[in-house]
Amino acid sequence: MSSIARKIGSGIIALVMISNTISAQTAPINIVSTAVPFLRISPDARAGGMGDVGIATSPDANAPFWNLAKIPFAEKKTSLALNYTPWLKDLGLNDVYLASLAAYHKLDDQSAISTSLRFFSLGNIQLTDYSGNILNNIKPSEFSIDAGYSRILSEKLAIGVALRYINSRLVVGDVGTGVIYKAGTSVAGDISLFYHNLDTKGQGISWGVVLSNLGGKIGYTNDARNKDFLPANLGLGISYAKVFDENNKITFGLDINKLLVPTLPSSTGVYSTDSANLANYRSTGIVSSFMKSFSDGSNQLHDLQASLGAEYNYSEQFFFRAGYFYENPDRGNRKYFSMGAGFNIDVFNVNFSYLVPSGSGITRNPLSNTLRLGIVFKLGQE
Repeated sequence: MSSIARKIGSGIIALVMISNTISAQTAPINIVSTAVPFLRISPDARAGGMGDVGIATSPDANAPFWNLAKIPFAEKKTSLALNYTPWLKDLGLNDVYLASLAAYHKLDDQSAISTSLRFFSLGNIQLTDYSGNILNNIKPSEFSIDAGYSRILSEKLAIGVALRYINSRLVVGDVGTGVIYKAGTSVAGDISLFYHNLDTKGQGISWGVVLSNLGGKIGYTNDARNKDFLPANLGLGISYAKVFDENNKITFGLDINKLLVPTLPSSTGVYSTDSANLANYRSTGIVSSFMKSFSDGSNQLHDLQASLGAEYNYSEQFFFRAGYFYENPDRGNRKYFSMGAGFNIDVFNVNFSYLVPSGSGITRNPLSNTLRLGIVFKLGQE
């Protein structure tokens, strides 16, 4: 990337996407890079304990992060969720974190409104020139805020739509390079479906489909040619709930996600050819990029991320969770187990999740020891 802001963005992507075996691999890795990758970090402690499964699980206040269409089927009329995730603790970073808030209110038995906010602090970063001379110290941060509406279409099917504002403040002003940088901004939308097929005991199959972060590109200078794609994503989820008796219930969930962003053209080693290919890539239109993500010459199965999780529910009071996340080695090679727990206290629910350490030495997963804490306040009537 040509600008300092893009270099910082690339570094963030590398930190987020790095895996426990990336250093030991000899095969080339072609990560599908986008701007604002924080939109792909799971902010929800409940889902975090299940390997980041959330598209088709039972609805709660964190639904705006996963599938808005779940909200009309929620039990409570109003609910609010707060989550906090210290990020990349295994790298010794203490000032990088993701904080989030989400809430919904059911207008009636058929429809609901919702909102969510994510704030990602990237800590303190020291900028230097190519000679190592210090240019400046910055504290980059990013946030998004959205508003959504969801409605039941039939007894078991609902739809949800949301509009999101994104602000990525990596570098602002002149940091000694002669280039004026600005905060990158963009607008994106989500559309989702949720099919809720549970019997009177609360068991059965549910599924969901989500198109998220569909919007314009984002840039950090006034050069329209240097803009990056948002992390547009197609998500498919299914869950199965089994009720054994009035006190014991278990839910299994599976999410499959695919970025709707084409991979960067492979390097040929010829400067003029690579420059032309990159310019052509950056000039790709938004809708065209969605289509091209399925026909960019890459192995489509390698583009898929899978999350598999389970939740045991005892008497709607105590919850125990476990999950596994998989990403193909060609796309970053993130692989990890997670576990979590939760409990109900009157009008609120507390959730914890933990990403199990994996690897050792240079192969240790920097996402190891990731903790998430979440509180869901259940307000209003059933």
